[in-house]
Amino acid sequence: MEPILSSRIKTLSTSQTIAMAERAAELKEEGVDIISLSLGEPDFDTPEFIVDAARKALDDHFFKYPPIVGYKDLREAIVRKLKKDNHLDYKVDQIVVSTGSKQSIFNAAMVLASPGDEVLLPSPYWVSYIEIAKLVGGKPVRIKTTIENDFKITPEQLEAAITPKTKLMIFNSPSNPSGSVYSKAELAALGEVLKKHPQVYVIADEIYEYINFSGAFASFAEIDALKDRIITVNGVSKAYAMTGWRVGYMAAHPTIAKACAKIQSQVTSGANSIAQKATIIALDGGKKRLQYMIDAYDERRHLVYKLLKEIPGFKVNMPTGAFYFFPDVSAYFGKTLGGHKIESATDLSMYLLEEAKVATVTGAAFGNPECLRFSYATSKEELKEALARVKKALEA
Repeated sequence: MEPILSSRIKTLSTSQTIAMAERAAELKEEGVDIISLSLGEPDFDTPEFIVDAARKALDDHFFKYPPIVGYKDLREAIVRKLKKDNHLDYKVDQIVVSTGSKQSIFNAAMVLASPGDEVLLPSPYWVSYIEIAKLVGGKPVRIKTTIENDFKITPEQLEAAITPKTKLMIFNSPSNPSGSVYSKAELAALGEVLKKHPQVYVIADEIYEYINFSGAFASFAEIDALKDRIITVNGVSKAYAMTGWRVGYMAAHPTIAKACAKIQSQVTSGANSIAQKATIIALDGGKKRLQYMIDAYDERRHLVYKLLKEIPGFKVNMPTGAFYFFPDVSAYFGKTLGGHKIESATDLSMYLLEEAKVATVTGAAFGNPECLRFSYATSKEELKEALARVKKALEA
């Protein structure tokens, strides 16, 4: 007899970034020469000074269950980091360490959004935001943006989207998938709207904070009047090349932090003990010890921008953060390429996988179905070869 699954899981979508990465991996195993530009994972190894800290934690026998909210010395390091980098004053009891920033986002959504509450999602959004909103019983409300505005929402759009049922906005800067970074002035303008609606909270996902080419980074919680309604989420996966270590964290009002700890105590408990100890050294090392990676991403960014601009029909802007491009490819919709009718970015993504042997991710996964996401978290040689293949495949 076929198992009867819950209605919750039946409405949940599979992550299309992971699905494409898995399909690309399957083709590679079959001997197909696939270049994957689909997954947002740094191609660098975790810096050795962080690995050394993990080795020391092993030698020091940190093998027991850690505290639900994270080791106190790690939470103190997070407080120092937020003060130094973001000019934010938090106490240790406002910090919760989780198994990756995705869990931090889920915890916050779980404790803030009740069934039927509206959750605002500036679009494009990271693939998991909409599914998290649905999982907690919220009603996702997309705020659509376009490449002409660098994929940023305006105060007018935010005002128009808020209703008496709005409880939460999940906000990402620098953005995955667009690479857009909001300036301090742009956040302040959005903040003026939010000040008029005290029932609305913001989960500010700042996981790409250090991978930022626009100059100074602005944190949403720097708006003092809104600080108690902002849940700042960050982690070490992207900037520190620590994706497999699974450490994220949030800083929030004590009541929200306590509620998130309560949720976490019943789901996963504390994050990995060895990874937590290594994260202390990572955070105290700061951005300066990661600059070589950031400089490499910047070189790749300029290279990919040049190569994408050379592809007819692609509408491209210059992202100022993260490691993605999100070109508008709708000029190809309605055309036939190599016997394939292209009706959407999903069709084009599959065509490029089959014909160019290049894996990308459809913009439909991020709420903008006219776009494709290209990750440039790989070598310049692979990027050159991949985009040459794309260009050739589209010459048809």
